[in-house]
Amino acid sequence: MGLTLSTCILSDDVTEMEKSNFVDQIRVFCKSGHGGAGSKHFMRTKFNPQAGPDGGDGGRGGHIILRGNKNLWTLLHLRYYKNVVAENGQGGNKNNMTGKDGKDIFIEVPLGTVAVDEESGNKEIEILEDGQEFIWIKGGRGGLGNKNFATATRQAPEYAQPGEPGTEGWKILELKVLADVGLVGFPNAGKSTLLSSMTAAKPKIADYAFTTLTPQLGMVEYRDGRSFCIADLPGIIEGAAEGKGLGHRFLRHIERNPVLLFLIPADSKDHKEEWNILLNELEQYNPELLDKKFIIAISKSDMLDDELKSAIEKELPSKIPHLFISSVSNNGLQALKDLLWNTLNQQDEI
Repeated sequence: MGLTLSTCILSDDVTEMEKSNFVDQIRVFCKSGHGGAGSKHFMRTKFNPQAGPDGGDGGRGGHIILRGNKNLWTLLHLRYYKNVVAENGQGGNKNNMTGKDGKDIFIEVPLGTVAVDEESGNKEIEILEDGQEFIWIKGGRGGLGNKNFATATRQAPEYAQPGEPGTEGWKILELKVLADVGLVGFPNAGKSTLLSSMTAAKPKIADYAFTTLTPQLGMVEYRDGRSFCIADLPGIIEGAAEGKGLGHRFLRHIERNPVLLFLIPADSKDHKEEWNILLNELEQYNPELLDKKFIIAISKSDMLDDELKSAIEKELPSKIPHLFISSVSNNGLQALKDLLWNTLNQQDEI
């Protein structure tokens, strides 16, 4: 028994980012159902006018349940609901009849969704599998009818138990994009251009910072019909771990990517410094990010000669695999696909 909720809420301060088709965070008020009251009733029959208590138990209040759906990739469908209120359980009745349970509400969310209690800040559940269900907010228990309180010395209890109240409060749903590869780099490093060159995705491309405001996903077709998912993430700037730029809004998406592809443009003033800033921001946000597989791609390198490539290589860390690519001329893209695929397979074997 249940009611599937296809829309939910955002708080009133909707930003421009949230007005796009990609919504990765919502704030929702939830209230589970109250339990039904137990019944206080005594059986009366023609031949036994004092047959004893027969008040039934109250029904359980409706739960609010999260359910994973692999066909969803954003929280957009949960955007405009003001609150989510589950049905109350019905009271017990005579003849030991238990009250009807309140209808459960199912909130379908994309894989990678994290549920957080706003007041405590505690993470309550991560939905990672299709069809995974989690009782987010439990409904109140139904009260016991007076039949439950009859004893040898108290054969006619004049009371029954009220139902437990439901639980209510503000909750937050956050989506962390599930992708095999995450593109990391400064604004205007060429991430969106690379995504459009390697996949069928059509991200917005322009010559100004933060053109990409939300993660963009694309499927890379590899050899023999195989494929993997790549995510173009908004650009990092120095201080992102403290919330500068788009800050935490996009850094959480990196946590889901087993492989991180760092894009550093060939015309960067200091390739080593840019790499160190990117690495430092990840470490400041979450030191565990440094345990992921890293690959460095020098973008916009179609005009570089061997001497310039050699000079840039000296600035890069020797233990991190790197290569030179050009999204415009497609130079090095097949080699990049091979490297990403092999790295992902190594990740799976560990």
